[in-house]
Amino acid sequence: MKAVNDFLIVEKHQEGPRKVGGLILTESLDEDNRYIRGTVISSGNLAQYIKQGDVIMYDKHAGHGVSLNDKLYQVIRDKDVVIVE
Repeated sequence: MKAVNDFLIVEKHQEGPRKVGGLILTESLDEDNRYIRGTVISSGNLAQYIKQGDVIMYDKHAGHGVSLNDKLYQVIRDKDVVIVE
């Protein structure tokens, strides 16, 4: 699987529930967090600063899901990335 142009194929990190003020927040209750962390599986030829293996944070409303070999990936544009770790 290879991304083209300015697209990125990303595998989302599964974040466990976290505690805030004694309350346990699950992913469905964490509405304040707008960004998702993931690892870049493939970057297109026009994605300048992001390469395969980078850990990124991107807008949770960006892109769409693609299923391959029973695994779900997100396909996003490089402009939706806000942080490269």
